[in-house]
Amino acid sequence: MLIRACLDAPWRQVSLLAIFCFASAVTLAAEVELTAATIEEVNTAIDAGELNSVELVELFLDRIDAYDKQGPAINAVLTLNPEALEQARALDEERARSGRRSPLHGIPVLLKDNMDTADLPTTAGSFLLQDSIPPDDAFIVQQLREAGAIILAKLNMSEFASGGAMNSLGGPTYNPHDTTRSPAGSSGGTGAAIAAGYAMMGLGTDTGGSVRGPSSANGIVGLKTTHGLLSRDGVVPLALSFDTVGPMARSVYDVAVSLGVMTGIDPADDSTIKSEGLYHTDYTQFLDADALDGAKIGVARVFMDSDPEVDWIIESALQTMRDAGAEVVDIEIPGWLMDVRGRFYRAIRYREFRAQVEDYLATIGPEYPKTLDDIIKQSMRLTSRREDGAIPNPGRWNLMMSEDDSGELEDYEYIAVRDHALPLVQSVMAGIMRDNELDVIVYPTSTTRPGRVDPDPNPNGAPGGGGSPVTLANMSGFPDIIVPAGFTGMGLPITISFMGPAFSEPRLLGLGYAFEQLTKARRLPVYTPALEGEEISY
Repeated sequence: MLIRACLDAPWRQVSLLAIFCFASAVTLAAEVELTAATIEEVNTAIDAGELNSVELVELFLDRIDAYDKQGPAINAVLTLNPEALEQARALDEERARSGRRSPLHGIPVLLKDNMDTADLPTTAGSFLLQDSIPPDDAFIVQQLREAGAIILAKLNMSEFASGGAMNSLGGPTYNPHDTTRSPAGSSGGTGAAIAAGYAMMGLGTDTGGSVRGPSSANGIVGLKTTHGLLSRDGVVPLALSFDTVGPMARSVYDVAVSLGVMTGIDPADDSTIKSEGLYHTDYTQFLDADALDGAKIGVARVFMDSDPEVDWIIESALQTMRDAGAEVVDIEIPGWLMDVRGRFYRAIRYREFRAQVEDYLATIGPEYPKTLDDIIKQSMRLTSRREDGAIPNPGRWNLMMSEDDSGELEDYEYIAVRDHALPLVQSVMAGIMRDNELDVIVYPTSTTRPGRVDPDPNPNGAPGGGGSPVTLANMSGFPDIIVPAGFTGMGLPITISFMGPAFSEPRLLGLGYAFEQLTKARRLPVYTPALEGEEISY
């Protein structure tokens, strides 16, 4: 109608209407690809009547159909929600009737398959938990549903959240930037799926880098939250002293908007008491394109010098921060902490897994294993691929034997590390930031480019964490946001980490957003290109 009016206007009115019509036409023609759209842009398109949630779900299902089990066969999805379209239809009707509940209303999201869903199996990637339907939703899943989000799929992951990016139930997941490369673990399915454009946001868990490693390998944004900011109730535990849940998305905005609907005190998870008075329900208010101006950034160079191409990209990122007005200084992490961090990490991680996974197993049906010893013995009976697709995963099972033999929660080493060493690590990291008057510490999320797919990761049960740069955030409980920084000559993504003190997510999101706006270092993977009909007008 507006364009017709512009075309039909009398010639004497052209001078008055020209600018108005041109500007309006540009506005009407605003368009974005599905694979680049933010949640905000999708909501704008829905509000304009150019899109609805049913169509959005269909678009994402088309991408999953095209790329997950055929074509490049990324293999990120374990279970699709058969009710997703019907749920989208109901949410469209509700939105038309009474408005949206939240920015996630009618937005499809993805879950790592260690998060309980009362209507879909939760397997932790183990063939032994195949078809296990938990009694209720995890707290964070309940919050997502109450916000109007649609659980589109449950995703592949490292078995019981440790080891390489494969498991006995779903097999390996592949990196959509290069299918000979790993998407990293343990939230590799989430990392690969978000990069491939199966949804705009997904959830992972991070005990020793499992949100950040896959975010880095797949070139997306990931947030390891402060320990206690988000509930872990209903999440299969790996080690509750370190376990966190975090959003993974293609943009800092989508991470921020998703985070706000999941915060809050959960009586079933005592750690969330720490967030009282410190959490927010809207983190988009802290996104500031000028946040780097005047910020003081500490560089942990101890995590560099492993890969020249990674170092070059990180140095370029640091220069971008300087050009934006940040003060960038080198900082030192004590050598003794670098030497003992792996032992501290394993002293907690290995011992807690056995006791805490058994607590979880007690909540599901009697037909499933009830002890770690049961899991090991039953897993070892699988010596070849079964007709239903289950495959041996000896690397993870060997690691389970190390966990099973690691000791008790009453052992002096465990108690000493839990009660004394971890508070010391937190004090040291906080002291470095305080004494240097830092806003954040930055470092390359991964010291090397994404590795090749290993058909038998951790074959000798080698530890999956502890020596990585990212575990300092787990041992201190601090938040850490991962933002794409660039690409290698072979097109592999490299990211930079921004770590801050406890509950500094507002500042981290602001700085990450500012860096993202300056660099725009994000690409749609070559193996999962845009499909026809994915343009969204708004």
